[in-house]
Amino acid sequence: MSGFAVRFVISLSKYSPSQERNLTVPTYFIAIAGNIGVGKSTLVSLLAQHLGWEPVYEAVAENPYLVDFYNDMDRWGFHSQMFFLVRRLQQHRELVQRIGPILQDRSVYEDAEIFARNLYHQGHLSERDWQTYFELYQTLTHMLKPPDLVIYLRASVATLRRRIAGRGRAYEHGIADSYLQDLNQLYDEWAERFTLSPVLTVDTDNLDYVQHEEHLEQIWARISDRLHGRDYLALEQ
Repeated sequence: MSGFAVRFVISLSKYSPSQERNLTVPTYFIAIAGNIGVGKSTLVSLLAQHLGWEPVYEAVAENPYLVDFYNDMDRWGFHSQMFFLVRRLQQHRELVQRIGPILQDRSVYEDAEIFARNLYHQGHLSERDWQTYFELYQTLTHMLKPPDLVIYLRASVATLRRRIAGRGRAYEHGIADSYLQDLNQLYDEWAERFTLSPVLTVDTDNLDYVQHEEHLEQIWARISDRLHGRDYLALEQ
């Protein structure tokens, strides 16, 4: 194994143990969150193959507002985000009704907490539209059963840029570093304050779970520990 350190952070400071649900049956629901290009879909695919769990990828839906949104973000930002939110809520509701362990690529929470919030920060959503949208999001998500665990994959902008270039999607090449950095900051803030599920934060800058199976094994070991209530602390001298 290479000499670099792999850093895992379990964010439990604001998570109440009373929120734990009965995990004695294998019906785990794990959501994998993270920025564009961080490796969510890849990890979902590899873990699903490794464990025999069901992978659920981002729902591809034709957003009827998308063309209008790109032409006039201020006018159509609210409509576009509402469409995405409804579709993501529908998918989440369907997932929690399934039997068997599930790995989800991108959670319902990221639409509002990251992408819609970023549009608001950029001035593409008015204060009134943002408050209406976010109150609806909070009301509906608190009525849904949350995941048993959220895995937050984080990476530096340099790492994200390298991975985005490696997967060769032409439409992603124009994404600005400043946009990725803004999303990184929003993701970090969200992972810190999220309380509906326990959060396992994985720093992926020095991880390559495609080429190094031991990295995948380490991630699964931490997931398993968290699902079964095991934590381990080793202090460095």
